[in-house]
Amino acid sequence: MEQTLLNIGFGSTVVADRVVAIVSPNSAPMKRLKDEAREEKRLVDATHGRRTRSIIIMDSNHIVLSAIQAETISQRFSTLTEQP
Repeated sequence: MEQTLLNIGFGSTVVADRVVAIVSPNSAPMKRLKDEAREEKRLVDATHGRRTRSIIIMDSNHIVLSAIQAETISQRFSTLTEQP
């Protein structure tokens, strides 16, 4: 069973099959989601010190922060899932 990796920027990847949602971090509910994940030790910060531009929600209930725009990651995800 081969796992497809989704590039989330700056050398970081996540397993594409485990991604539930890719969202923008600008709304208050997303900021709350990020803060709750940090408190519960479920937050993975893959921004490498840059500004958070997208939040990736995983099926394991982990939250991954990325410095790449949510639209860009969504496009990458779409191209991965289109392949047979």
